[in-house]
Amino acid sequence: MEWRVTAGVQDPLTVERLLGKLPTWFGIPASNAGYVAAARELPTYLAWPGRPGDPRQPGDPGQPGDPGWAARQPAGVLLAHRHFPQSAEIHLMAVDPAVHRRGAGRALVVALEADLVADGVEFLQVKTLGPSHSDPGYALTRQFYGSLGFRPLEETTQWWGADNPCLVMVKALPGRA
Repeated sequence: MEWRVTAGVQDPLTVERLLGKLPTWFGIPASNAGYVAAARELPTYLAWPGRPGDPRQPGDPGQPGDPGWAARQPAGVLLAHRHFPQSAEIHLMAVDPAVHRRGAGRALVVALEADLVADGVEFLQVKTLGPSHSDPGYALTRQFYGSLGFRPLEETTQWWGADNPCLVMVKALPGRA
């Protein structure tokens, strides 16, 4: 499946919609409310079904049942956070489970990385549920990030508590030519 990624338009409604489709990953209402609030401010990347340059207009959702309606809905979202000029974080990534393992997440991360490299960012991090927790969905999440070159740096209970160990994964971005 091909993906078109757009950046620059905050879309809290899409964040809320996609989080609602992923209750096993995003099942804490207070955390979800925080992600929706962050979606009003953080840099946002949206994955749309279709090739780059596709004439369909993002942001024109139409109505369910209209021809092409699903193609006009973002199937994935990524929120980025810049901590320092040299480093950034994937604050949130959510992809509609109907298109998991079809390239939307990869397209979002690749688009973010291209922008970060162009801006001279050296390091990208992501936090996810650590391997000391046996959740099979998060095992797939860690595998996904590993396939993109992220490496585990630290697992800690400092942020999310003993029941939710946080794994910090990092990636060194290519230097500017």
